[in-house]
Amino acid sequence: MITRLFFSALAVLLSAFILDGVTVDPWWWAVIVAIVLGFINACIRPLVKLLALPINFLTLGLFTFVINGLMVMLCSWVVRPHFEVDNFWWALGFSIVLTLVSWALHLFMPSKKNR
Repeated sequence: MITRLFFSALAVLLSAFILDGVTVDPWWWAVIVAIVLGFINACIRPLVKLLALPINFLTLGLFTFVINGLMVMLCSWVVRPHFEVDNFWWALGFSIVLTLVSWALHLFMPSKKNR
């Protein structure tokens, strides 16, 4: 669990470093951002996706990107001033970059089979 948290915080830091419109200051707040974003994605996001199911169906799943951006904006609101996202488009970009960076970093995480 600590390893997952470390990799998630590192993904938040790298994503914020890549995008100009996203800041995490000081750097160790990336751990808090990872925890809050994980909580939001585990508790609030499924309810929002369920409520937006008709819109998501009409847009062939593309509305999921909007939901992801809104969850990043919510996290930014909760953790402000240590995690700031300039606007919705930066939040959308952050969610996409975070997904890609997180996927790449989790390739290096030890699997349960190897333990």
